[in-house]
Amino acid sequence: MRLSFYNTLSKSIQELNPVKDGTVSIYSCGPTVYDRAHIGNMRAFLFADVLQRTARVIGGYDVRWVMNITDIDDKTIRNSTDGGERWHSGMGKHTSDPKHNLAAYTQYYEARFIEDIATIGILRSHMIAMPRATDYIPAMQDLIRLIHQRGFAYVADGSVYFNLTAWQRADTYGKLFKVDAENFREGVRIDADEYERDSVSDFVLWKGAKDGEPSWDFEIDGVNVPGRPGWHIECSAMSKVLLDVPFDIHTGGVDLRFPHHEDEIAQSKAGYGVEPAQFWCHNEFLEVEGKKMSKSLGNFFTLHDLTSQGLDALDIRFAMLSAHYASVYNFTFDGIAAARKARMRVQEFIYDVWSAAGTQSADVAALRDAVFGELATDIHTPKALAQIFSFINKADGASYNAETRLAMLAFLEELNGIFAVWHIGERPAEEAEVIPEFILALAERRLNAKKQRDFAAADALRAEITAAGYTLKDTKDGYTIERG
Repeated sequence: MRLSFYNTLSKSIQELNPVKDGTVSIYSCGPTVYDRAHIGNMRAFLFADVLQRTARVIGGYDVRWVMNITDIDDKTIRNSTDGGERWHSGMGKHTSDPKHNLAAYTQYYEARFIEDIATIGILRSHMIAMPRATDYIPAMQDLIRLIHQRGFAYVADGSVYFNLTAWQRADTYGKLFKVDAENFREGVRIDADEYERDSVSDFVLWKGAKDGEPSWDFEIDGVNVPGRPGWHIECSAMSKVLLDVPFDIHTGGVDLRFPHHEDEIAQSKAGYGVEPAQFWCHNEFLEVEGKKMSKSLGNFFTLHDLTSQGLDALDIRFAMLSAHYASVYNFTFDGIAAARKARMRVQEFIYDVWSAAGTQSADVAALRDAVFGELATDIHTPKALAQIFSFINKADGASYNAETRLAMLAFLEELNGIFAVWHIGERPAEEAEVIPEFILALAERRLNAKKQRDFAAADALRAEITAAGYTLKDTKDGYTIERG
């Protein structure tokens, strides 16, 4: 089945025609390991995961997937130089060596990231590499030299900058995201790794050394300019080394279109002579309860925060995949509870197909074509799930014959190769139900409200527990709670 995706570069849905027959090469902007990844980040990684799984399962391609680790940028340097409250015991001892501290700090959070993606069903084995930026600094230096030799970079104040004026004479700048080129001022330079859309200016390729920061020697045009790479150059160099250019698909969140991905296109073409990727695929933002996620609003969550409260990571994965990647996803606890019910409905269907032998038949091939057709067309997971639930509703407890059961289970296993949220097999022995801590806390608050005869508060707390997918029953000794 042919695959098509929305390409931010062309502003249209295009059919995928890989650079190399039978193989799809994908580069995904991975985490900046200065802290645990929040759930907004996790949505971007899940999108990349489902895209590459779709290429494997439906497209039948061999996939070469790279997700980088940004272990050197403004944030990682800032945090790793602080031996105080940001320093964790698992990092070892904070020293006077900036390179040692950077490695210790970032590798601690890299390990946490690998734990998190495993928890949410992203397989490290699906990637051919998860490169750390600091391991590819010579490749970055080589690219900067190429850009400089071709007249698109210059040295100033001990740093190396991309000459946007020269580039705009040679090519278009603003291919992914409409930039405010009218406010561009020739000769203005920006050193920050991240900046707003109105900061269209010469951007830094190599930052001059600063006291207390890690730095590497770098000779360019006969001059040594010790320092460290800018953020944008990292992905251009790593994708070239690991996938060659052009590769097929570059993924990331919409926030990376400018400046990060726009600068990647410019510097890669300026140095290597070709644009890095055929497709640029971006997922939309995540909100929490209809608001932008923010620590100041108290709605900032990491995956670890949520699983520590007792939420199932597979329910979180399924909830995120229930929305199309190109639409804003609104994370709510009610939404996770609803996603669990929906996910378990499919799971119960799988158990029934596995165990209940009968005489009825079904057109599994038509179901497969309908579901996979939705996924093959811009990974429309909501429409694919709608096809599944429509079929289950119509099946209404049917017991299938052996041929249908085998075909259905084979299809569901293929589908789970993309969604990765179900168990394909017989129903496991019942396990003791673990009630999440936040549900127990609500129940205790309700019990106290009842004791104080604040029945309005007690009713409101019961409603919260019910909305989260749990049933609370009063007993003479207090209460019981069960899922459902």
